[in-house]
Amino acid sequence: MRKEWKEGSIRGQLVRAIMADVTATEHLGRKIQTGELRANPKEMEWRCPRKYVWEKIKRKNYTLEVHSPRKKEGDLWILQLHGGGYIGPMKNAYRNFAIKYSEVNEGATVVTPDYRVAPEHPFPAALKDCIDAYQWILAKGVTEEQIVVVGDSAGGGLTFALGHWLKKKKKKMPKAMITMSAWTDVTCSGSSYKENFDKDPLFGNTTESMLYRKDYMGDHDLKNPYISPIYGELTGFPPIHMQAGSYEMLLSDTEDFAKKAEQSGVLVEVVIFEGMFHVFPMAGALVPETKEAWKAIKNFFDRIYEREQESDEKQEVIENFSQ
Repeated sequence: MRKEWKEGSIRGQLVRAIMADVTATEHLGRKIQTGELRANPKEMEWRCPRKYVWEKIKRKNYTLEVHSPRKKEGDLWILQLHGGGYIGPMKNAYRNFAIKYSEVNEGATVVTPDYRVAPEHPFPAALKDCIDAYQWILAKGVTEEQIVVVGDSAGGGLTFALGHWLKKKKKKMPKAMITMSAWTDVTCSGSSYKENFDKDPLFGNTTESMLYRKDYMGDHDLKNPYISPIYGELTGFPPIHMQAGSYEMLLSDTEDFAKKAEQSGVLVEVVIFEGMFHVFPMAGALVPETKEAWKAIKNFFDRIYEREQESDEKQEVIENFSQ
């Protein structure tokens, strides 16, 4: 396993402190932590960049959003599974993520399902919609080698849950998987849930945060691999790139999953950003770490597709990744 630990920036520390102050407020803070704001996002109309085409495709139970360059040269595809604690729908941040994922992977087409969410649609609704989205891409004549599945938070959990489903059905895996702050263990029993309880600016200092809501899981076994992917067999999974912040309660979800994946023979690399919080790239240019996060993702894409990398230490990285 290749593991990097990125040093934190002063600006990143400042943003983290501001987040902690906001979530500590009685009214707004509670809405943020419990997921009330995430479940009912109120946003301005999103404007698609001129160089991209934005399509909405209605499926039986949900809507697919497709972002593709107007001048598409290659035929690479990304399936993005958005986060939101299984209770939050698609939002503008993921449309921005779609453009960024495309930019760092040579203009790939990015497909994001606005999957059904709890409490109206509990498990396995979200997973079924993500499976349908993956099959929709394949039905267009795209091969698994052309697809990378990415996801953050609950979307990271869905990324690996999809992997378990593909394995059970004896279907081919995608080229690779990428996650940010993946929620791989909804039992919330990893070591960082205690160690970072007082540090996490988003979910910390309360047991009433959305991490402990079971609207999606219901009465199902929390160790079901389709709900908590860490409890499934990982042999045969494709190469994986995982990122997390050192201050988030879900840190162990990434570290423990990566360790198990490595023990199962999976090529996996982990980048931990010192002092960072849950899915910090959503902060955009406010934190310098965002640029580093996307650079690491671009380099991962370049490695799996054997392209030239930005890093001056290209050969060393390739050797470490191959070990």
